Amino acid sequence: MTVSRTDEPLRPPLLVVIAGTGTEIGKTWVACRLAGAWRQQGLRVAARKPAQSYDAALAGPTDAELLALATGESPRSVCPLSRWYPKALAPPMAAAVLGMPPFSIADLAGELSWPASAQAGLVELAGGLGSPQAADGDGVDLVARVAPDLVVLVSGAGLGALGAVRLAERALGGARLAVYLNHFAPADELHAANLRWLGEHCSAPVAVTPVELVEQLAALGEHRPVS
Repeated sequence: MTVSRTDEPLRPPLLVVIAGTGTEIGKTWVACRLAGAWRQQGLRVAARKPAQSYDAALAGPTDAELLALATGESPRSVCPLSRWYPKALAPPMAAAVLGMPPFSIADLAGELSWPASAQAGLVELAGGLGSPQAADGDGVDLVARVAPDLVVLVSGAGLGALGAVRLAERALGGARLAVYLNHFAPADELHAANLRWLGEHCSAPVAVTPVELVEQLAALGEHRPVS
């Protein structure tokens, strides 16, 4: 994947994409913890969910609503109302089933707007990295279009983690990457072995707690403290 910056007129000084190796892997949880930690350190943070699909029959907040709580924004600022799809399918599939117009990767990227005060921006993808984000592309395509400073890849910690992380690392190509192993249990032998293996074979730093992730991003230079 070739990463090239977009020519957007306004974007935060720090732009991070939150991607996942699969759906329901914990992207929103990680994004909210990262946003909260940065805000505690004095950064002004904004989050964007280019499109979200969900089961309207289930109780509970949507991803956009959770991200809005974490950043102090409006849910409709996080995700435009026109991109809320109340159907538990990938967003372009949900749009088709609901009889709503198709949309492209360029549409999603072009709709990203940021407050001038934002010092850090988070963009959370829908589903896994290879999941359709629009009619003409998946998460890898959207990352390339957005051209973030860093991608945080959220993965499970158990069986399948190594293969999923390695494939994602290859797919993302030139993008700077940090890995987060969600639901990591230090006493779990498999989890510990996966962490050791990734530490030895993965070029990206690997975190297993939000505190570690924040520290690693700071070490990578992907943190702009308020002076």
